[in-house]
Amino acid sequence: STVFGTQGPEVRILSLRPSPPRLNTALCPGLYAGGFTPGSLCPAGKGTTLIIMRILALDAALARCCAGVVVDETLRAARYGAAQRGGGAMLPVLAQESLAEAALGVTDLDAIAVVIGPGSFTGIRLALSLAHGLALGAGIPVIGVTVGEALAQSLPHLGGRELWVATDSRRGRIFLEHAGTLEHVGTIESLALTDLADPRHGVAIAGDGAIAVAARLAARGCNVMLTSARLPLPRHIALAAIARHIGALPPRAAQPLYIDPPEAKPQAGGLRPAPLA
Repeated sequence: STVFGTQGPEVRILSLRPSPPRLNTALCPGLYAGGFTPGSLCPAGKGTTLIIMRILALDAALARCCAGVVVDETLRAARYGAAQRGGGAMLPVLAQESLAEAALGVTDLDAIAVVIGPGSFTGIRLALSLAHGLALGAGIPVIGVTVGEALAQSLPHLGGRELWVATDSRRGRIFLEHAGTLEHVGTIESLALTDLADPRHGVAIAGDGAIAVAARLAARGCNVMLTSARLPLPRHIALAAIARHIGALPPRAAQPLYIDPPEAKPQAGGLRPAPLA
C-alpha cells in the first residue's frame, strides 16, 4: 500500500503493481473533499511514495458511448460513438482502439472505471459486462461512478453553487442527481419536470437534460447557472473513479444503477398457460 501525505489525515492507497514515485495531484483526497482544486499542489510527506494510476474509462449510459485511457490524470487516448439503437455494441472496439493508441494492454491497467447510471438499461449493462469481463481476466478492480460524479469532475469551480445533474429520461421526466459528500452518497430522484422544486440556494445545472431544467427554474426567477457539461468524458470518469478508490467519494457497488422500475413487467398469468391436467 502507498501512503499519501496531505494537510489532513494520511490516506493509504492500494497499489496493484509497482510504479515510479511521482507527485500526483489527482490522488490527493483534499482535491475531492474541497481542500484542493485541480492543478494545485498536493503536499507529500517525507518518504511518501506516490503511484501513477492507469485507468480504462468506459461509458454507454447515455446518447454517446466512449472509451478512453487515462494515465496520471492525462488522457492518453479516447474513442467515441453513438450509443443509440445498439450503438453501445461498439464499446469493445472503442476500448481496444484506445488501449492500442495508448500502447497499453489490459494487464497494464490498475483499474477500470465505468459509468453505472442513471441512463439506458441496455447501455449500462453492456458497459458493466465489458468492464467486469476485462477486469476479471486482468485481476484488477472495477470502479463504478455515476453520471453526476463524472460530470462534477469537469466543474471544479462553481462559485459556491450546488451542482444539479439532470439526465433526460424521456416523456417529460428527468433523473436529478445531487452531489454527494465523503460521508453520504449523493441522491438521485426520478421526477417530472413539472414537479421540479425550487432550489434553496444558487445552483449550477449539468447533464443532457440541463437546458430544460435551467429554463424552467430561470422562468421562476431562481438563481441558476447553465453549464456546458452534458455527457461524461473519459478523463472525468477516471478522476471520479480515483476519488472513490481513495475514499474521497463514499463506496458504491460497480453494478447497474436503476432509478425507475423496469418498463417490461411479467404477465399476470405467467409466460405460458397453466397445464390442463
